Amino acid sequence: MADASASDLNDFLGVRPVPAWRRWGKWVLVAIGVVLLILLVASFFKPAPKASYATDVAQKGTLTVTVSATGKLAPTNRVDVGSEVSGLVSKVLVDVNDHVVKGQPIALIDPSRFRDSVNQSQAQLASQQAAVAQAQATLAQSSAQLKRLEEVSRLSGGRVPAKTEMEQAIADRDRAIANVRAAQANVAAARATLSSNEYNFVRAVIRSPVNGVVLARQVEPGQTVAASFNTPTLFVIAEDLTRMKLEVSIDEADVGEVRAGQKASFTVDAFPGETFPADITRVNLGSNLSAQSTTTTSTATTNQVVSYSATLAVSNPDIQLRPGMTATAEITTTQKTNVLLVPNGALRFRPTTPAAGSQGGVASVFGPPRLNRGGPRTANAGRGATQTLYVLDADGNIKPVEVRTGDTNGTLTEITGGDLKPGQKVVTGELSAAAAAAKPAVTVGTTRVR
Repeated sequence: MADASASDLNDFLGVRPVPAWRRWGKWVLVAIGVVLLILLVASFFKPAPKASYATDVAQKGTLTVTVSATGKLAPTNRVDVGSEVSGLVSKVLVDVNDHVVKGQPIALIDPSRFRDSVNQSQAQLASQQAAVAQAQATLAQSSAQLKRLEEVSRLSGGRVPAKTEMEQAIADRDRAIANVRAAQANVAAARATLSSNEYNFVRAVIRSPVNGVVLARQVEPGQTVAASFNTPTLFVIAEDLTRMKLEVSIDEADVGEVRAGQKASFTVDAFPGETFPADITRVNLGSNLSAQSTTTTSTATTNQVVSYSATLAVSNPDIQLRPGMTATAEITTTQKTNVLLVPNGALRFRPTTPAAGSQGGVASVFGPPRLNRGGPRTANAGRGATQTLYVLDADGNIKPVEVRTGDTNGTLTEITGGDLKPGQKVVTGELSAAAAAAKPAVTVGTTRVR
């Protein structure tokens, strides 16, 4: 009866009835808030999750330190064959890739002009030789005339011949001697001219100066060769392709470790996956800036990369390698056996989560900040440096270990001192939660020989 009266009163006053969900909704919201607060507080008191780490095993092995350099293959002895005389090339007797021997004709310049010069020089020599004979005959006549006058003067007691006649005879004899000497000099000059023309005639046949292979031919029949000012290059001949050289440029940061006698290996793009051996024969003392003018500005010099040339001896018995190929060489500067090695990642690792056994919950949230939260740092892996790395014990906890580093090849570093023992697991990284769930125990890369 009371409910009916209340309903009639509400209808009379125009008050709408309140739905049931509105009356209970605020309590539902309060209940949800309480549950969320409980979950949040529980998360504060939840122990910190145990981190999972990627590890590698510290073990003894061989450390090989190499220096990389690039360069091009070239013949040990390359000869540019040219022409000493000018003229029309009438024949070309060899082509690229032909094998030639020393003294073999490889091209011919039209010899007609040179043959005519030789014939002319021979005729000139014969003419000068005849002039010598004529001058000698004149000398004999003048000498005989002078002797007769001297005999007459002796028999006549000096009364005859006249003094002027005697002086004339002496002058004739002296002129005849001078004419003989001049004629003999002309003969020598004619012989020199003949020899020069004969030399040019012989040089009209271009011959190979060495035993080898023709790498390039830069002349064709009918081409005119002009050797007036410089010697044109007609052929390029490699003396012996079974022994080649590799000329590489070494960065100034690495040249201090490179010396003659060291072993090296190189690869070429023409034979991917194949490695060829080589030996260093020379490291130049001068850099690529040595030949530049001293007037080069300091700014331009600063912007250039300084490098030093080195020559490597290469054996090529099968003629597999060819001149001009670009090669990437790995020069072995250091090789140590049976040394303790760790990956460089172990020297760079710094933990970013609390180690196992540290206090979690509220203390971990509101406690003092942890050290080394800045992520991985670059390790100072210089020779003789003291470093800190972390090892994983049997319980899965990490602990720091002080070590002293030696040589490094960029991937592995030698450990020369400290508390690290062979077989210990060194930490190289921290796994994410997803990686740890998929693969809780990870050991990365245990190969040690490069």
